[in-house]
Amino acid sequence: MKAPENLRVQVSTRRPPSWRAQVPVVTVVALGGGTGAAARYAASLWWPASASGFPWTIFWVNIAGCAVIGVFMVVITEIRAAHPLVRPFFGTGVLGGFTTFSTYAVDIQKLIDRGHAATGLTYLAATPPAALTAVWLAARTTRRILERRQP
Repeated sequence: MKAPENLRVQVSTRRPPSWRAQVPVVTVVALGGGTGAAARYAASLWWPASASGFPWTIFWVNIAGCAVIGVFMVVITEIRAAHPLVRPFFGTGVLGGFTTFSTYAVDIQKLIDRGHAATGLTYLAATPPAALTAVWLAARTTRRILERRQP
């Protein structure tokens, strides 16, 4: 039995870009990621969290980073065309390195291991909706501000 034409998998004949074409992207993501991670680390040194308390610093770093992502994506996708390396550098690199959902996961595990399960589970439950709300509010606010500025 033969599958109908519309159910057949289409095989792409395009070749993936050569590794040389990816070098600039990988480079700017790495540079941006290092910058964002250094900023996050600096924040954790300036506002250290107690071993048993709610990890407010990383919580607010993630919320702030997500809000900036919301503003950034509206600006570069809806308002102004950006250089092709801006999004990988700033969006993926800097903001990806600054926001840290891996540290979020480690903090939860540490809290649970130290006998502070309620704090860890509160952190687990609070961060994703707060981060998504920050992205949504920032993008929505940015759009409204920019709409008002247009003649």
